[in-house]
Amino acid sequence: MRFESLEIWQRSVELSVEVYEHFAGHRDFGFRDQITRSSLSLPSNIAEGYERQSDREKALFLNYAKGSAGELRTQVHIGHRIGYIPEEVSGRWIEEVEQLSRMLFAIIRKMQ
Repeated sequence: MRFESLEIWQRSVELSVEVYEHFAGHRDFGFRDQITRSSLSLPSNIAEGYERQSDREKALFLNYAKGSAGELRTQVHIGHRIGYIPEEVSGRWIEEVEQLSRMLFAIIRKMQ
């Protein structure tokens, strides 16, 4: 199965695109860099995991993706509190990241 056909990968790519678009041209380079990196890491680690041969290796990279989801969720919370992300956007992003994290957990659990 190609990772591009996975719903979890497609949704995480869409979220990453939204984060990049939202922060394009944002002046706080440090924050912009952190949140875009964690959003990019989520689908990237999913892809890398699915390109690995063994379930053990796949699960390792899916765990990295799950960690990136936690990092991204934290940054969205902070971004909202400091006024960089409007409430309706932050709420939608947090809900999406939580769903992606649950999906990752279910996939990892099946592999073990």
